[in-house]
Amino acid sequence: MSFRNQKENLSVGPENEIRRKQLGRTGLDVTIVGLGSAFLGCATREQANLLYVQPELVTIDNRLAIHTVHTALEEGCGLIDTAPLYIKGTSEEIIAEALRERPDLAEKCIVTTKVGHYPGEIYDFSYDATVQSVERSLKRLGRNYFEIVYIHDPMGANMEQVLGKQGAFGALNNLKQHGFVRNIGIAANDPIVNARYIETGQFDAAVVPGGLSLLNQLALQSIVPAAKKHNTGLVIATPIERGLLITGYQTNTEYLERNFSKRTIERLQEIRALCAQHGVSLASVALQWCVRHEPVATTIPGAATPDEAAINMRAAKEHVPDTLWEELDALITTDPLDPRRDLGLLYSN
Repeated sequence: MSFRNQKENLSVGPENEIRRKQLGRTGLDVTIVGLGSAFLGCATREQANLLYVQPELVTIDNRLAIHTVHTALEEGCGLIDTAPLYIKGTSEEIIAEALRERPDLAEKCIVTTKVGHYPGEIYDFSYDATVQSVERSLKRLGRNYFEIVYIHDPMGANMEQVLGKQGAFGALNNLKQHGFVRNIGIAANDPIVNARYIETGQFDAAVVPGGLSLLNQLALQSIVPAAKKHNTGLVIATPIERGLLITGYQTNTEYLERNFSKRTIERLQEIRALCAQHGVSLASVALQWCVRHEPVATTIPGAATPDEAAINMRAAKEHVPDTLWEELDALITTDPLDPRRDLGLLYSN
């Protein structure tokens, strides 16, 4: 998953700081690029692709993972997104160790986590399981409370039960009243399911995978309007389409959960040409474009290595001229790509 060949193309703005936006009604000011932790410590793309399919074949390099967190923080990252599911159940402990080693950086960073989806394809959105999950996450991360806890991947679960008093939402709401959770979020891997939860108006924030990127505007149909209506802060996951929007298309490369069409590659080349014309990196445009949408406050591209973390954070600091945004909007909104057909994404109906 290395993005090394793009590293030299990034320039840093004069302020050398990452811009911040308010995350909806949470009131939190977050950096426009954060750190997604689902692949920390995977030394190669092949390992990352296997991590959630055949985890027994993957060896996580804990020091590499910790160094990746440190690099992100040193570059100005103010948000880390994690979950009990990630990195074979070790993500929270790895992040905790990284923060303990750098207390000077830890105090400037928000860490969010999730409930409901656990290693071994275990899903449990019950009240008791949710309370237990939050308690364990607080202990693993050495926290007294979480700014945000998300309900993780409730696809296939009964929505009424998840939102009920004896479900995950009821448990989180009770924990919120007692000060252990300050905001409740939704994080469904399927944007169609995500939209249904956001439309209830009960969520303060939402992590949105597979719904918004330069090549995928599905979230603009339902998620973004619902988030605007309810002031739900949006956190965009997979904004760089498994690295495609960092390095460009690489032949003989397997992209996790993606199957890019010829039309997608052609569109990518048009976007890259526009970036070159304006002298900016593809990475900066890919990440900063997402947060130009009103309810979107931040993106959390996954980083497996320090190089990837550095590239993502530096892309957030790069200046992108207004003229590029105008030309880009015209390019990607005219004859937009179909996420199912052109990116190979699988959504519910």
